[in-house]
This record gives sequence, C-alpha cells and structure tokens, in this order.
Amino acid sequence: MWKGLSVITASPSPIVVVLSGSMEPAFQRGDLLFLWNNPAPDHVGSVVVYEVKDKPIPIVHRIVRKFGTGPDTKLLTKGDNNNADDTELFAKGQDYLGPDDIIGGVVGYIPFVGYVTILLSEYPWLKTAMLGLMGLLVILQRE
Repeated sequence: MWKGLSVITASPSPIVVVLSGSMEPAFQRGDLLFLWNNPAPDHVGSVVVYEVKDKPIPIVHRIVRKFGTGPDTKLLTKGDNNNADDTELFAKGQDYLGPDDIIGGVVGYIPFVGYVTILLSEYPWLKTAMLGLMGLLVILQRE
C-alpha cells in the first residue's frame, strides 16, 4: 500500500511520526505527518522532512532561507522550537540542503496518532507485552 502511495506523492516516505519537540507548537511529539514531494517544496515557511547523509532518522523542520532556484536551490532549515538553524545537524561539510535531501513537505497531520510508534521504539518490552496480549485474546476468543 505505501509503495503505491510513494508513487503518487513522489516521497520515499509519505508518512512520518514527529519524534521530538523541536517543531512545537506547530507539531507535537507523536503527531503523524503526511508528506508530498511532487514537486519538492522549496519556499520559505514550508515545513519539510529531510534526511542527512549517514543519519537514519528523518528531521521535520521549517525552511527559513532559500538561495537560488531549480536544481541549484540551497535551503536552510530550523525547528520552530530551536534557538539555532540546522547547520549543526547537517552532514560534515554540508552548509545547506539541496532538493535531493528533501523527503517531502508536510501537507497534513493527525495529532498524537504516531505516539504508539514512539512507545514501541522507546520501550521494547512493550512490543512483547502487546504481542502476548494479542495472542492471549486470540486464544480466548476461539469458540
């Protein structure tokens, strides 16, 4: 299902969960974001999700500066709740983001729905407990 959605949205990851408070008050930790990358958003004020080379977790921040146009566009981002821009988060030797770094622009969200994902990643024992509970329910529901 997600693969088909990726083709439509032109985003490799059309849905992401906010993992930190860096975008508060616009987005809270646990919000489920829907992304669109067709074309890649590049105007100041857009909230985008981007990936940094050698870092596995995508980052959700707002574009605060834009330099150039087209494939040579350079973007600077910042979390709404952060004091400084994202240059410290970028890969070594990288001063700006390019269009290829952008996974997608945020086009909608559902508050707190993604919190289950956060809980399952932060508390691995919770996965086991939930699977055990679901297995128990299946056994008890058999007639």
